[in-house]
Amino acid sequence: MDGNGRWAQVRGKARIQGHRRGVETARQLTSLCGRAGVEYLTLFAFSSENWKRPPEEVRFLTRLLISSLENEISRLQENQIRLNVIGDFRPFGQKVEELIARAREQTFSNTAMTLTIALNYGGRWDLTNAVRELATACEERRMTASDIDESILSQALSTGNLPDPDLFIRTGGEIRLSNFLLWQLAYTELFFTDSLWPDFSEEHFEQALDAYQRRQRRFGQTGDQVTT
Repeated sequence: MDGNGRWAQVRGKARIQGHRRGVETARQLTSLCGRAGVEYLTLFAFSSENWKRPPEEVRFLTRLLISSLENEISRLQENQIRLNVIGDFRPFGQKVEELIARAREQTFSNTAMTLTIALNYGGRWDLTNAVRELATACEERRMTASDIDESILSQALSTGNLPDPDLFIRTGGEIRLSNFLLWQLAYTELFFTDSLWPDFSEEHFEQALDAYQRRQRRFGQTGDQVTT
């Protein structure tokens, strides 16, 4: 979800207007994914590095988060979408924590799609927390170091109840992961577009899906092995 601020600036608008438009794009993409049969969608809403932005922008983003949580629960319910949130969202305050807890509870039984919002999230933070949790388990003799494998570490991550992503889409013209799902993206297909997030449309989404479908996912095998 990259490019909200730049989208506003090139139009002579305040950066906050770009963030407002970005929420609309997130809503539209969720609908597109639902129609395409996507079962899991993860949106990188706020990184752990975004606290470095101007304080007034961070305050606005917090207010926008609150209003979005308050207004979108009924829409999620109507479309049978389960809401999941990953990251350390405590710095946003008690009201945000309470709204997230309520949204999770109310949408828990929905089965059409799982929408995960990454909020104050960083891939290194995720890995550090997982390693710390496993180290504690070893200290308390609930497991030994030799018990730890890729599966155990994956389960200790904040995405432990989710499958690894098949497709990563980044808008805004940047060609990097920016500390997002570093472990989980190991075998994910990557798609980068110059489109700023508020401009990301159904056409861009279809381009990403087409690019994904044309790729051969080998997971270490040869092309002949995959096709036979």
